[in-house]
Amino acid sequence: MKNIFKIAIVALSAASLMTSCMKEINPQSNYATSDQVAAAPGAFDMYVSAITASMVGSYSFGSSYGYDLGGYPSFMFHWGVMGQDIVIEDGSTFSQWYTSGVALGSQYLICQMPWTYFYKWINNCNIVLGIIGGEPNDSQKLGAGTAYACRAFCYMDLARMFAQETYALNKESETVPLVTETTQDLANNPRATNEVMWAQILSDLDNAEKYLAGYDRGTDTDKFDVSVVYALKARAYLTMENYPEAEKYAKLAQEGYSPLTEAQYMDRNAAFNTPNNAWIHSFTYEASDAAIKENDSDTNWGCQWFLEGQHGCWYASSYGQPKRIDAHLYSTIPDTDFRKMCFIDPSVDDMSRAEAVNFLANYTDYPEVVVDTPSDAGYLGYIVMKFRAAGGDAGRKDNYMGTVVSVPSIRVEEMILIEAEAIGMQEGREAEGISKLTAFAKTRDAAYEYNAQMSFRDNVWWQRRVELFGESALATFDIKRLNKGITRSYTGTNHIDGYQWNTTGVPQWMHLCIVQTETNFNRACTNNPTPIQPTGNSEPAW
Repeated sequence: MKNIFKIAIVALSAASLMTSCMKEINPQSNYATSDQVAAAPGAFDMYVSAITASMVGSYSFGSSYGYDLGGYPSFMFHWGVMGQDIVIEDGSTFSQWYTSGVALGSQYLICQMPWTYFYKWINNCNIVLGIIGGEPNDSQKLGAGTAYACRAFCYMDLARMFAQETYALNKESETVPLVTETTQDLANNPRATNEVMWAQILSDLDNAEKYLAGYDRGTDTDKFDVSVVYALKARAYLTMENYPEAEKYAKLAQEGYSPLTEAQYMDRNAAFNTPNNAWIHSFTYEASDAAIKENDSDTNWGCQWFLEGQHGCWYASSYGQPKRIDAHLYSTIPDTDFRKMCFIDPSVDDMSRAEAVNFLANYTDYPEVVVDTPSDAGYLGYIVMKFRAAGGDAGRKDNYMGTVVSVPSIRVEEMILIEAEAIGMQEGREAEGISKLTAFAKTRDAAYEYNAQMSFRDNVWWQRRVELFGESALATFDIKRLNKGITRSYTGTNHIDGYQWNTTGVPQWMHLCIVQTETNFNRACTNNPTPIQPTGNSEPAW
């Protein structure tokens, strides 16, 4: 029995296993058959639990690689800084993604990170589905639904990361090799086209919806249930520009949820660290996670955002690496919009220390701590105050306690904005979409007026950029979905000198490369070009 349990753990943690098909080898040779694994007491439930537990707080590369490897939330940073909305310090963590050059190429470790993590998570799903081997019995339905939902979640991100054109622009654009529980020939497995990949994603979500029906996860928003499935379907159909279906599932996903109030959004203790009525899905760190326990708790999501620490740790508050909002995006937020208070007004940099402490009390209960926040750039303006440490005052003084948080990945506000966009993009319904968008925007800014100088879609995009700032991977994925360029170079920019780039279309570096070991092993797998970093600042756009 001990050997079987040990074998099961080894099989689960092996990142090189990309399918759950197991060899029929004598267990004394340290391999178990799929029947033996399935028969081990508690084995199936262990595999199901590992699907979600492995997505946050643990390392696939080993802790020595540090800050980049805190699980899925780390990738939220990767994708966020590749665009224009998040500004980092020169030479700070995640700088490879911000400076977007050859370091993202197929021969570099950075390239291997998303590949290893996402296929490990997919493999965990495939193991569960392989054990089931077909139609699940009643005791297996929750596990099957979880596996299908999580696999769709992962492939959706991979498709959007690696395809050079979205589904709506080119159904034949290549995504990544598709590996399911029945895939056999991994050495001759071409990249699936958008058409094939999104069909698989929707099929998995259909199965997830069927098997998760009736499941009540309670307050555990890090578990997949039907509301998450509906939200993922809304995202999928929006990407595919199937607007009637996107509208349908965005509405379904909203059932039982309500948007954050101003008090919740601006809560100085619980904002964006604790699940609430608006959170459809999240990732949750545990105090026992490696990303919390090791390296002074400097290898997780919170250490990159939290400013109020009083313990000498965390990159944002102690190591000179706070994150900022793009100056132009900030300038477009009206003063009447309460979300503007998530970012420090740049006027603070013209104040004396005493004046600044008094001014910062509008943003934090720890103004004397924030005013002394080290910054490699040497200023406080535009620093992000949206995300707060857990544990109240004790959490500000204990670097471990403060980062044991939940991280939102899907909020109901995103579904409201998907519904608005999906309605307005249907023929003859733009006015209805504008009405829906305006109703939402007025919950953030009572004086909101629709900007008729921009397209309807750009009005929705602006709301997404502000409302969901720093959350999920939506910033980069929206740029690709909407076929936008980026603008970092303009008069008054706060982007790093040398990386103030403007592009007229989707930047090349947003089409990630496949790690070279995959293309060496898999003879049918093509690759995207290695990103070429611009040679210098672009001419200011205005």
